[in-house]
Formats: sequence, C-alpha cells, structure tokens
Amino acid sequence: MIRVTDFAKDFTLNSQGGVVIPVIRDASFDVAPGECVALTGYSGAGKSTVMRILHGNYLALSGQVEINGLDITGATPREILMLQRESLGYVSQFLRVVPWVATLDVVAEPLLALGCDEATAHTRARDLLVRPRIPECLWSLSPTTFAGGEQQRVNIARGFAYAYPVLLLDEPTASLDATNRETVLSLIEEAKAGGAAVVGIFHDHAARDRVADREIDVSAFAPKVAA
Repeated sequence: MIRVTDFAKDFTLNSQGGVVIPVIRDASFDVAPGECVALTGYSGAGKSTVMRILHGNYLALSGQVEINGLDITGATPREILMLQRESLGYVSQFLRVVPWVATLDVVAEPLLALGCDEATAHTRARDLLVRPRIPECLWSLSPTTFAGGEQQRVNIARGFAYAYPVLLLDEPTASLDATNRETVLSLIEEAKAGGAAVVGIFHDHAARDRVADREIDVSAFAPKVAA
C-alpha cells in the first residue's frame, strides 16, 4: 500500500541566501495493508517531514514514494489531490478548517467530497462525534471556537470519517485524556482490521506499543556527515 524507495529531501532557505539543508537520504520502507508502522527518532530527525512527503505536501528531492499505486514524486497536482481525497487520510496535530463551517459538516466533509449523500454523511459524522464525546450542543458551531483538546477530537473524527486505504497520524493522542485516548486507539485498531495501512508518530510510548506492528527509526535516514 505504501512503498518508499531511496527518497531524499533537502530544504532551501531562501531567506538565508539559498542555503541548502540536507534532511533525509536513502529512505526506503514499505507498509502493508492492515499494518501500523510508527516513525521514531530524535527530535528534528525528520519524522514530520516524512509524513508530509507521504501526504504530498512536500516534494521529495529524488527517489520514489508510491501510495496506493501512485508514485507521487512524479504525479500532477490533480493526481495528488485525487489521492488525498480518495485514498489518503491525514490526522495532523492541528485542525485547519474554514472558520464558519459547523462541526458536523467539518466531520462529514470527506464523505460529501466523495459523493456520499448528505443524510448518510451526517449519520456517520454524528457517530464519530459521539465516540470522542463532543457534546451535541456544539455540533452546529465552528470547531475553531473550541478548546485545543476538543479541536483535536474533531480532527480525529474527521480523519476517520471515511475508510481510507492509507492513514497518516501525527500525534493522534496528544492533548487527550485517558478515556478519549482509548477511543482513538480503538479507531486505529478498527482501521487496521479493515485493511488500512497506517503510518503514525506517537510520542505516547504506551499508545505506540499497543497499535504499532513495527517501528522505523527516521534517524537512520539522516545525511552522512563527512569526517
């Protein structure tokens, strides 16, 4: 479902005279359907960079990044947008939505974008808002007015609204209490059971140990420094 072959990434600092910072070299790994792989490594190793490359937000310098049959390193913007819509779920650490859209519609949006009828999409959204305990009195309000933990729960509900073949999870249990943490871990386990290939960053070691089948140490992809 995910196949990464010898990809590399640099960042160019245009505000610093075009200085090039090498970040990742020779990264290769696979993720199978029904498997959860945790990205590990020291702070700054490039875990979030790998996630953004997998999602198509960053362009790899070289190599191949194949997601559900599409090599996104050579794909058009239209192809990447279609992949994100149909095959690639992403739960980031921050909820980014249009400020005036109601929470119920925010969670239903991935289904509506795929042509699901409104009644079915809203039923699924309601179910997912109930599980992380978002009070029904808030569903008609924009989640931008919520506290950080509530926003994260809305973000999670939205990320699991559709049964994506690939799920990218960046700190999905951050800012959550024990009860809602359990809900999120159950959603991940259900996605795996349904055949989703999951890649996650988990600073919560207990959560990682529970849902991850194996780990990939991103530190191993750091550029070699000449002696």
